[in-house]
Amino acid sequence: MESSSEITKSPSPGTLANANPGLPVSDTALSGASLPSPPERSSSQGGNPLSKTTSNVSSHSHRQSFAENQRHPPPSPRTQRHPSFTQQAIQDLMSHPPPNRHQNPRYVGRDWRDIAIGELLQPDEVKWAELDTSIQEATKTLFQSSPNNVVLVRQNSSSKEAVSTFDHSDLNAYLLAVVGLAKPEEEQVALYTDISVKAQSQEEIPLRTLQPIFRHEELVKLPADSTLDKAIEVFGGGIHRVLVTNKDSEVVGILSQLRLLEFFWYEAVNFPLIDRLYTIPLRDLQIGTQQIIAINADAPLADALFLMSSEGLTSVAVVDNGHNVVGNISTVDVRLLTNANSLPLLKASCMHFVSVILSERGVEHGRDSFPVFYVNPYSTLAHTVAKLVATQSHRMWVVESASPSPSAPATPLLQASSLPPLSTLSPPVASPGRAGSPAPGSAAVVVPPPGAITTSTPQSPPAQGPFTSVPASALPGAGLSGRLTGVVSLTDILNLFAKTSGLRPLDPSEQRARRRRSSSCSVRPTLDTGRDNGRGSIDFRR
Repeated sequence: MESSSEITKSPSPGTLANANPGLPVSDTALSGASLPSPPERSSSQGGNPLSKTTSNVSSHSHRQSFAENQRHPPPSPRTQRHPSFTQQAIQDLMSHPPPNRHQNPRYVGRDWRDIAIGELLQPDEVKWAELDTSIQEATKTLFQSSPNNVVLVRQNSSSKEAVSTFDHSDLNAYLLAVVGLAKPEEEQVALYTDISVKAQSQEEIPLRTLQPIFRHEELVKLPADSTLDKAIEVFGGGIHRVLVTNKDSEVVGILSQLRLLEFFWYEAVNFPLIDRLYTIPLRDLQIGTQQIIAINADAPLADALFLMSSEGLTSVAVVDNGHNVVGNISTVDVRLLTNANSLPLLKASCMHFVSVILSERGVEHGRDSFPVFYVNPYSTLAHTVAKLVATQSHRMWVVESASPSPSAPATPLLQASSLPPLSTLSPPVASPGRAGSPAPGSAAVVVPPPGAITTSTPQSPPAQGPFTSVPASALPGAGLSGRLTGVVSLTDILNLFAKTSGLRPLDPSEQRARRRRSSSCSVRPTLDTGRDNGRGSIDFRR
């Protein structure tokens, strides 16, 4: 093939008529035809457009054909990719998450013990209800009270003084009374029966009527100009929240344990004493407790709700028959049971309810999620606090290497459960109860603490109804947990911060015992009531 620079002869008129000066050179090469050359023109004919076309075509360099390009393919972009993280690097990142290293000008150079409580408050975060407000309206307000998860109760709309609170634990107690799962003392039977009848007939029930069945916690108040050292001494003693007041003793805000821990997490760079604690493993800090209460994954959901109410807990771990953590149920999840159509879930297994929680969370956030509520003894305090803040939880379960489950699940993965119709539920009528009466639906199992030798294995409960239980292995991340051996709570961490800073918080065990006694006033039977059945809740406290 001749190049255009070598063509000097003028084509015939027919050849010139067939030439297309606008055709690309590469297209001509692909067709196998030679490039025609336009006739030479003198400088006197510079106005002819053919002379311009000739110079343009002649200036093009030779372009390679498609076949020639394939002989030398471009380098793969994979050769320029950054190397992936190794498994050890990922594990180190999880165990030592990077805290916020951007100093907040508000706290630079200040001692956290001199920071006022009012500086941590958010505007318009206090939600109010009156004693004459119906439980239905109070529940709607509670669902809008995030992140405090509490509604303050006052005498009337003009008052700014709280006389009580309404939270998800109270909502759980009300639900148990409505469906007939509570076991009140004999003097309260008439009250529980009246509540149940009114709820069935969809009558409005004021909070004033429900006060006897609610858990009564001590209302601790601190002035807004008090410093954080006062608050952390209270929180380290087991109090979950304090009411912040102004100079006129009016409530202007709420400070919770979680809010204070978030402050120490995001602002730790300004407080070296706290910051140094984050790099230490839980095993070396020796915080947490082995006094654990858990629920078997096969137990009915009603047992878990009753357990939290009777023991004054805000959450329980869900474990399989090998005591491996497979989920978490908290009182906040009771919001999924406020619809009458969801009441059949009370007879479903706890494992099924965990799958419902994950499904609802996926719908709310637009993606599947499996929040991790456990750590191990070698996790750093930073790892633990990061998970507490991310999951907005009150406690993290401490696990060790997973143990094999005695019974393998025989159900398909995440199939839709066959729930009984609502009419199959027992009428919600309260019945008298007293210490020693069995807990609803199941009894408790006592499991020895870690390291103890046991020859008996807790057996799965017999099937109750046509439920299709979701196996623990069906959930994403379920194989990453381990055997439940302890628990670390917000109280434990804030108690550590207080003691490290030279403060003297109260013993949190006293507050925990007081909370359990308060809950037992309305729902009496606890784990001590019938441990002979070998199923249901699991008590690690012995």
